[in-house]
Amino acid sequence: MALVSEFLGQLTLAYGGEEEPKHPTVVPVRDFDPAKDAARIETAIKTKGVDEQTIIDILTRRSCDQRREIAFEYERLAKKDLNTALKGALSGSLEALMLGLLKTTAQYDASELNASMKGLGTDEETLIEIVCSRSNKELSEIKKVYKDMFKKELEKDIAGDTSGNFAKLLLALAQTKRDEPSNVIDYEKIDEDARSLYEAGVKRKGTDVLTWITIMSQRSVPHLQKVFDRYKSYSPYDMKESIRKEVKGDLEKSFLTLVECFENKQLYFANRLSEAMKSKGAKEKVVTRIMVSRCEVDLMKIRTEFKRQHRRSLYQTIAEHTKGDYQKALLSLCGGDD
Repeated sequence: MALVSEFLGQLTLAYGGEEEPKHPTVVPVRDFDPAKDAARIETAIKTKGVDEQTIIDILTRRSCDQRREIAFEYERLAKKDLNTALKGALSGSLEALMLGLLKTTAQYDASELNASMKGLGTDEETLIEIVCSRSNKELSEIKKVYKDMFKKELEKDIAGDTSGNFAKLLLALAQTKRDEPSNVIDYEKIDEDARSLYEAGVKRKGTDVLTWITIMSQRSVPHLQKVFDRYKSYSPYDMKESIRKEVKGDLEKSFLTLVECFENKQLYFANRLSEAMKSKGAKEKVVTRIMVSRCEVDLMKIRTEFKRQHRRSLYQTIAEHTKGDYQKALLSLCGGDD
């Protein structure tokens, strides 16, 4: 029985149940002294040529709440805010990573979303990654924080920056209407949804995208996993193959991201990290975003999936594809080799 309850506990986690257990690589440090950390950072910033190592050692090995306390103490001590001080002392990818660490996970996601829609053109890749991979609870928090930070509604910005079915899908997800996982398995509903997905796509000419959007944005994750399984008894193609056949562009990428996250969210992030580091001129923005946004959520599990899928550890891959102080900071967030 103990095993069963433990298994159910893990299930709640996998499916974004109300309380998701965390698998962080960054945890609160014991014997924490924020005033001492703040003083060490100030000395590091004032050092000729800046002592990046000390800044990295402190900020990447403290929890988000602890970094907030350090920032508070820093301002008392140095009479300027830590954000501004780090902007002056650091540059490039290291600066972006360190500034990211000064935000809560929700603030960081909100600023990444805002940046992806600011100015000319939209960075759809970031928009898709964040909106399609975050749980109901995470998205609700992001929306609240987004409004506090930018005095605008996230949905309004998405609507103004995207169009067509792509916009409809993102907005449906942003409404956080997804069912919570239930203890009751509704086989009839599973069958009905699987058939609807098939009849709205592969079975007909053209695609009834709205049916796909409704099912994928409103059903609970465990339910959808069973739906995709059942789907194979109707369709000659599995869900991902069907998506590739039926839709293109950003809509295709969004649906694929959703399905990958429903099936195994940490594997999705592991694959994103692998692609980003292998691409020419490592896509440091993507690497930074995943490492910063997941280090206190599930980076430990992402590491496990990475090793399983790519036959080498995330740690070794970072060491091989990045360099300098930026590399040191990433390795520290990674928290160890596997």
